[in-house]
Amino acid sequence: MTDVLLIWDVPILFEKLFAENDLKCQRILSHALGTPFLPPCKCIIIPTGFANPEYTKILPGIERNSKAFEKFVENGGIVVGFGPMVPEYHYDWIPMKLVYIQEHGLTHVQKCDEHDAQSIIQYAGIPIECDGYFAETDANADVLLNNSEGKPIMVAKDHGAGMFIATTIHEFPSAEFLSWVMKRAKISRI
Repeated sequence: MTDVLLIWDVPILFEKLFAENDLKCQRILSHALGTPFLPPCKCIIIPTGFANPEYTKILPGIERNSKAFEKFVENGGIVVGFGPMVPEYHYDWIPMKLVYIQEHGLTHVQKCDEHDAQSIIQYAGIPIECDGYFAETDANADVLLNNSEGKPIMVAKDHGAGMFIATTIHEFPSAEFLSWVMKRAKISRI
């Protein structure tokens, strides 16, 4: 079994993060999504820049496999998507209304209620880098973190036994967050 499937088309620094946290990670191409050849896993991570053709060519495979993502999450998997790094983006491949606006900068983070996924950042209280915010979110989604202007930068939505998480935080997730994901998620197939 693989702990994490990382959707990207070339080696990426994210892979080192998983190794440092004793997680089994497999990088996959997006056109492999929905095929019977992928191993089961608990989490799928889509790194920052997934919609920007200057960084990667994975977007068509992601958008083409919305039903595979939905089934994966319904069965207990967690999908974590970072910022698309384009001026505006609609996340039409997940069952939640979500519109991203690109806006780079440092910001202080404001927690909204309490949620274990807020552990994505290790040091609350210091400014973090974000690449944008969510201009629109689903009424059934939980806004977990806002930027200093009160705009959402992390949202989550339970779906079946799993969860979709989207964030514009432009930093690696903390070890505590990765540990929480591994405990919360169930092994599923995409």
